[in-house]
Formats: sequence, structure tokens, C-alpha cells
Amino acid sequence: MHADSEHIAGRKSSISREDLLAAALKLIGPHRSVSTLSLREVAREAGIAPNSFYRQFRDMDELAVALIDLAGLSLQKIIDAARVRAAIDRSAVRGAVEAFMEQLRADDQLLHILLREGTAGSDAFKHAVDRQLSFFEEELRISLIQINAAQGVTLREPALVAKAITRLVFAMGATAMDLPREKDPELVRQLTLMVRMIIAGSRTLAEEGRRPGV
Repeated sequence: MHADSEHIAGRKSSISREDLLAAALKLIGPHRSVSTLSLREVAREAGIAPNSFYRQFRDMDELAVALIDLAGLSLQKIIDAARVRAAIDRSAVRGAVEAFMEQLRADDQLLHILLREGTAGSDAFKHAVDRQLSFFEEELRISLIQINAAQGVTLREPALVAKAITRLVFAMGATAMDLPREKDPELVRQLTLMVRMIIAGSRTLAEEGRRPGV
């Protein structure tokens, strides 16, 4: 009897990209980077023969970039949650920071991938993370302009403000990953204050720029 090797030991005969991404996510722990995963580990977790991996991805780098792109969904969740909270009350900054922390602690840990691979991954991974951050920064820039316009104020270089806030929040988030959840309220307080300081500084610079002789 000649059994196909993929049916041996309970292996699946077919697999999707989504199945492989889900398998990789299960292997990534609090202190483990995507870049440390091996093809054999992912194949074993997914229940397939290693050769079947290549039906969906060229190599592990391509899977890792796809995983980072998937992690970008966590950024969209932050944006959506922040906009909902801003519509409910005027504490838009605090609402956005709280939404960020909620995604940081989410069970899928997708945000962890962006925070970790942006500093520890390969150049390809870092470029993939930068793409996601650029999208987030653009969405944040638009929201900042809209919120401040509704309050009758303007910002100096809103794109730079959005970038400063994004980089600050992600740097703090990378630290927060290794801290216990009971530290979250204080982190939210600090981050909210720091973001408000950036916005206040931008408003002040915009106002000074309108004064004669400045």
C-alpha cells in the first residue's frame, strides 16, 4: 500500500494561507518574535508536511510579512474604537490611548507582532511594519485635523504631530508588553498626558506662526 506522506500521522492533505497564519500565531509567545519561527515548526503546528507549506508561501519571510499585514487589523480596531469614543464624549485622546491598551492586551496579540518586529525583525519585516504605521499615522492625521477644526483651533504640521504621537505610543507599548496589567491605568494616564502635551505644543506653534513678526 502506497499512502501519500501527507496523510501519515494525521497530517492534512490541504491547507490554506489563513491556516498557516493561525498556526504561526499560536507559536508566538510573549517573548518570541516571528523571525525565530522555523518552517518545520509552523508546518507541524498546522498538521501538514513541510513541503505543503510552499503551496501557500515562498518561504518564512513571506509568511512573516503576511502576518505583519494581518496585525495591521489591530491598528484599524484602535482607530475605529477611538472614533466611537470621541463621538460619545470629548476625551478623544484618553479614548484613543485606552483603545490602544485594550488591543495590546487582546487575546490575539496581533499588536505585539507590530511592536516586536518593528525593532527586532529583518529589514523586510521592518518595512512591513513601517507600512502599517504609515497607514495609522495618516488616519491619525486626518482625525487630529477634524477634531481640532471642530474646536476652532489648528495644528502646526499635523502630519508630524501624528508621527510623533504614533512613535511615542508604540515605544511605550513595547515597554508595556512586559509589564503586568495592573500597571495599565498609570500607563494610560502618562500616555494621555504626553499626547496632550504634543498636541498643545503644536497648537501653540500654530498660534505663534500667525502673529506678526514671529
